[in-house]
Amino acid sequence: MSRRTQRNVGVIGLGIIGRRVADCLRHKGFPTFVWNRTPRPFPNFVGSPSEIAELCDFVQIFVSDDEALLAVVQQMKQSFNAHHIVMAHSTVAPATMRAAAEIVHRRGAQLLDAPFTGSKLAAEKGELVYYIGGDDAAYRRARPVLEASSKEIIEIGEIGQATTIKVATNMITAATVQVAAEALALVHNAGLPLEKFAEAMASNGSNSGTLTMKLPKMIDGDFEPHFSVKHMLKDVEIAARLARAYGVTLPATEVARDSLVAEARRGRTDTDYSSMMHSFFPDGPPAARSSGAVQAGEQSDLELTEREETEARSEEAPELVEQGTSSDQETDVLEASKEDETDPVTVQEVETTDTEDSTEEEPANELASTATGEAEAAKTPSKQDEEPGRRGFFSRIFSKVDY
Repeated sequence: MSRRTQRNVGVIGLGIIGRRVADCLRHKGFPTFVWNRTPRPFPNFVGSPSEIAELCDFVQIFVSDDEALLAVVQQMKQSFNAHHIVMAHSTVAPATMRAAAEIVHRRGAQLLDAPFTGSKLAAEKGELVYYIGGDDAAYRRARPVLEASSKEIIEIGEIGQATTIKVATNMITAATVQVAAEALALVHNAGLPLEKFAEAMASNGSNSGTLTMKLPKMIDGDFEPHFSVKHMLKDVEIAARLARAYGVTLPATEVARDSLVAEARRGRTDTDYSSMMHSFFPDGPPAARSSGAVQAGEQSDLELTEREETEARSEEAPELVEQGTSSDQETDVLEASKEDETDPVTVQEVETTDTEDSTEEEPANELASTATGEAEAAKTPSKQDEEPGRRGFFSRIFSKVDY
């Protein structure tokens, strides 16, 4: 095994994004070590997250949900010291991100709240965009690592705030594809070719990067996963819980969630989230039907190739903590953070918005209040949750996919 150096970087989670980030790091000259719950034939694959922490001062975590993030941080915590900077790239509840940071900070290390935007193609090209929350000195140290796989880094503020921004941007993305599907349905029922709509949108002021990427694939019925139904559904559920906590209604997000739930019911959790257009085109878009692409697509929905299935599973939660339901998620966050309360407080630098030498930690009761408030909101059913059979469905989906 290679010796530890200050340039060593560890990557945890070799899914669609994580493995491509690891490639970018290696190409930029960083000694890179990796771990994934499912072993992969990848250079410098090690035996556990704790071994990553023993070898690397910088650790990038690309796992899919709250449970997975807390699990890997818990397993690494005994190996953390003041030299470590953990970059958490998962889209999770803000309270979960703060709980993960508490665990890391108690060991004297630093955590950056670092969600990203960009698909697998952006990751391949090293063109992700990172949103950053956390200690400024830690960010300056970690910046060269983040630059290896990004085209832009946007500083947001404190731990949890970058995650909130990421959830909000995913609301826009989900709603954009939802309204695109509605527009395609209108055009189709008017007897017009869908391609004419795409041509018109290309020169329209309402066009966007999302539409440029998704519209042609939606028209062709190409739902190869760049960002899956299950992950987008997870993110809009986080948005819905936050909104309930703040007393805000999100009508457009709720409609998009309905379409994602419908796709999950159809067994398409691992297809690209743009397949939510099936709510309007149950048999697929006309071009795909005429070319036979739908039949092939339906088969791939049921029989993913081994590569795609591995990628889809690679960011699932390691079996290190007991899985909870969506309504129990914030309670699990608090329990996970409490397990670490017996550790001695050896924090050298605590993250703040503007300073790097503050000795004030976020009060534990403030963390508990935030998480508990979100948990109570999660227990308050929305109009959609009250529909017959819906709550049972969410329990089944999120016990496997989300929390």
